[in-house]
Amino acid sequence: MLDTDPLSATFAALADPTRRAILARLSAGETSVTELAEPFEMSLPAVTKHLKVLERAGLITRGKQAQWRPCRLEATPLQGVADWVEPYRRFWDERLDRLEDYLHQLQAKAQPPKSRRKSAKRAAAGKRGSTRRTQ
Repeated sequence: MLDTDPLSATFAALADPTRRAILARLSAGETSVTELAEPFEMSLPAVTKHLKVLERAGLITRGKQAQWRPCRLEATPLQGVADWVEPYRRFWDERLDRLEDYLHQLQAKAQPPKSRRKSAKRAAAGKRGSTRRTQ
């Protein structure tokens, strides 16, 4: 296997939904391999392969306490992902802000200004009132 940079290894590990689900479970605390494998419809060796990928990426550590093999989340590599994604998040925030401004402009053009609407209502009410008074 080629050596890859840590960010590429992290993204490769996160690319699989089973591995993301394992990380989500480990975010609640350390868990044994057997407990991690329970919700998945796959063999224990298949889950172990996923754990090896996560371990190589530095996302988990596996301990050994007698017969118990606890797995623990190591979130430090996720900071690299967050740092890499941040400029894109800002990009989309700015795009969405511009879209929101544009939608407000369209809505403002579609509705008559409040002062015109109130004047029109007053004028209509005045005409109705004046015809009643003259009768």
